[in-house]
Amino acid sequence: MSTSEQSINAGRSGAALGHVGSARGTGWTSATSFLLRNRLLSVLSVVVGLALWQLLAGHVSHFILPAPTAVFDRFSDPAWLARLWRALTSSFVQLGLGFALSLVVAVPLGVIIGRSPTLTRMFEPLITALYAIPPVAFVPFLIIWFGLFLEARIALVFLMSFFDILVIVMAGARDVRKSLVDVGRSFGASHRQRLRLIVLPALLPFFFAALRVGSARAINGMITAELFFAAVNLGAIMKRATQNFDSATVLSVVLVICVLGLLAQTVINMLESRLLRWHVRA
Repeated sequence: MSTSEQSINAGRSGAALGHVGSARGTGWTSATSFLLRNRLLSVLSVVVGLALWQLLAGHVSHFILPAPTAVFDRFSDPAWLARLWRALTSSFVQLGLGFALSLVVAVPLGVIIGRSPTLTRMFEPLITALYAIPPVAFVPFLIIWFGLFLEARIALVFLMSFFDILVIVMAGARDVRKSLVDVGRSFGASHRQRLRLIVLPALLPFFFAALRVGSARAINGMITAELFFAAVNLGAIMKRATQNFDSATVLSVVLVICVLGLLAQTVINMLESRLLRWHVRA
């Protein structure tokens, strides 16, 4: 090869590498600007919501709707913050136990039923019928079975998240493409290997969707249990504040619950984006 040809090839290679580098730089810049734009929109939505709240609170009595400043003033009281923290840590016990129990039961059960057409036809009508019943309707039975204290609250958290997780995991188990399973079978994979290497990875997007929905329902069950059974923890703070017509304290607890739900969704989304890099979300 002549010197001129080598120079031409080197120039082409340099140009190609330059295009690749610029493409990567453009892609990185686009991703960064996209994330920044999303965060700015999130902050803007919070600011607009607080402004509307403040505007609306100025036209009604503070007994009906206290202003955001009155609600945030509660968090400047160290004694109230200490009481709130004790109540919140106690609420985490029933939330964690109930949600963990629902995951341990609903995920394997959903996989087993969803992967079996016979079991799906057998149990889907029953699950659909039970899913349509509001979990609060089971409160009288839970009182009879478990009393008014921790066991009953855990049971309500379990019921409020169990069926959502079960239905989503069942849908994911049915959604696994038969062609993928057939490929594993043609390569001599055993049933356990097909389940571990094909079915479960394909289920992961549905599992994280079940986590998002189930965690929100579990938080709902936590505060519902503390209001419907013996008033304790956050429920006790809300009930006492209601008796004193202290709307600001009630809304401050509601704000804490909102932040708790937002943190749970953020952590789950971060785990999903880190563990499911291959999954493209529309």
